[in-house]
Amino acid sequence: MQESIPKLLREIVNMNADQNIQYSKDEGGVFQATTYLAFYHLTETFAAGLHSLGVRHGDHVGLISDNRKEWLIADQAILGLGAADVPRGCDSMAKEIHYILGFSDCKITIAENYREVGKIASGLDELPKLKTIIVFDPSGEPVKSGLFSRVRIMTYDEVMAKGAEVLEKEPGFFDEQLEGVVGDDIATIIFTSGTTGIPKGVMLTHENFLFQLDSVPTILELGPGEVFLSVLPVWHSFERIIQYMVLAAGAAVAYSKPVGQIMMADFAAVRPTWMGSVPRIWEAVMQGIYRTVSEKSGAAQSLFRFFVAVGGAHATLKNMLRGLMPQFHRRFRVIDAVLAIIPFLLLTPLRLLGNVLVFKSIKEKLGGRFVAAVSGGGALPPAVDRFFAAAGILLLEGYGLTETAPVLAVRPKRRPVPSTVGPPLPGTMFRVLDEEGNELPYGKKGVLHVKGAQVMPGYYKNEQMTARILSEDGWLDTGDLAMLTRRGELRLVGRAKDTIVLLGGENVEPLPMEYKLKESAYIKEAVVLGQDKKYLAALIVPDRDQLETYAKQNGIPYIDVRNLVTLPEIYELLDSEVSQLVSAKNGFKTFERIFRFKLIDHDFEINKELSAKQEVKRHVLDELYKKEIASLFVDRNGN
Repeated sequence: MQESIPKLLREIVNMNADQNIQYSKDEGGVFQATTYLAFYHLTETFAAGLHSLGVRHGDHVGLISDNRKEWLIADQAILGLGAADVPRGCDSMAKEIHYILGFSDCKITIAENYREVGKIASGLDELPKLKTIIVFDPSGEPVKSGLFSRVRIMTYDEVMAKGAEVLEKEPGFFDEQLEGVVGDDIATIIFTSGTTGIPKGVMLTHENFLFQLDSVPTILELGPGEVFLSVLPVWHSFERIIQYMVLAAGAAVAYSKPVGQIMMADFAAVRPTWMGSVPRIWEAVMQGIYRTVSEKSGAAQSLFRFFVAVGGAHATLKNMLRGLMPQFHRRFRVIDAVLAIIPFLLLTPLRLLGNVLVFKSIKEKLGGRFVAAVSGGGALPPAVDRFFAAAGILLLEGYGLTETAPVLAVRPKRRPVPSTVGPPLPGTMFRVLDEEGNELPYGKKGVLHVKGAQVMPGYYKNEQMTARILSEDGWLDTGDLAMLTRRGELRLVGRAKDTIVLLGGENVEPLPMEYKLKESAYIKEAVVLGQDKKYLAALIVPDRDQLETYAKQNGIPYIDVRNLVTLPEIYELLDSEVSQLVSAKNGFKTFERIFRFKLIDHDFEINKELSAKQEVKRHVLDELYKKEIASLFVDRNGN
């Protein structure tokens, strides 16, 4: 294993010089390729330019930018100098950026454009150490120089020109710098986006990342010629490790966006083989497919539902035959195989017919050569998992934390066990503990603790918080509720901090209920509430397109979409959906029922109700929807 990521890059370049590493759009929106050799030259040039500006081993360099080819060039250049980057996306608020850059002592920061420069400029008093801002994209209205008394602004091209001058005099400059970078050097400080309050700076080393690159590409069977479609924020640890996996495999990455029309157009243009995604993206794809089907004739809708059911049953039977059923209790593979073989053979012709009539068109929209997606950044809803398995599209759910750089487990491509995130990576240990700290056997729910070389050394300048989560012998408390199978695969159940304790003492995990509610075509988002209350309630974000279709089909008059969610007919529709989904027939207990709910007339937004991973920030909802939540728990007497 190499000592640093840029050293790994140099090794890969020597083997794959003419292979493409990046596809990025030009001004006309057409993808242009960059080879490994060209990428390495750009990296060493930018590194030389940064060094001429004073970046040295151990320094911290801000990197405020969304996905673009220059991001990875800058990242490898910074790391190649033995410095650490401090990344964040352009959707960050100015206050967040000031805190992150100031707390991490950045003397130099890179900004994607002048808009981000403006954010930084609005808080220079909080950034006493900042001396230089480098702008990737200098188009647009420059920030007035009068705002800066001590900070200079340079463009990416100007830094590259400085670097070229250095390399002309010292051609081996970058290679010499690489020799001083070792595995336990800090590679990055990633500030958590915060579903629970103030961001914490997660320090990650080269070794933390490299440990995963020894195993994950092999588990996924990645190699030269593979193309990943990049849609997640590259500053986040999940997309970042994907970029490094691409690099380690000699593969390529194409930069897109998680916006339906853009992403699907890029699928057609690039024809990727892989994509890293959060569950919400595949949830949106599934909902989009169902929305399209709902506009077709009744016969077409029935045919679609029939083949989805056939595909789902066929996938389950196939897993039984292959011994891939999750074993939370003892199963006998021979019995599974005997029970499955005849139904599997009977359903196979129908499955093949479904592929031709229904699922082929879905796969073509993914470019026609799609192999699989790695889903992380949150648990994959069971309904989404089942739907794509029925369609024959492979989703490999993975699991990890920013604090673990991030991969702890991922379903292997050859033997993916559904409803689990796979076994731990080689060299990684799991244990599930109860409230007293006792280790639990397989099939029992508890809090997951992990240990491995990918676990962070700690939070930056926060020893107290580090000690809370990381034991002296290296075990990290993930805070996630989980259970293990007999074979060691992991199933996520929820977050320990999200557990709702009702007034009667009953413990409720909201996540399974929320996933079940979102199986409704009319529900886009659901958040279950009830801490210290007599009963459960929910905030529900409806799918407004589906509600409009329902209103038109049923002759319900309405003024606009916001008016629509106030109508009694719509409330009755959602009430029926909630009652049917969260019910005894679906395995929910008597106290796990939604007694009241409030319809929200707008979608949740990133950096407001949602984190950068598009997870609901529950602590924020308590404040944003304080009145709405209070109204859900008022009794008939107004108490």
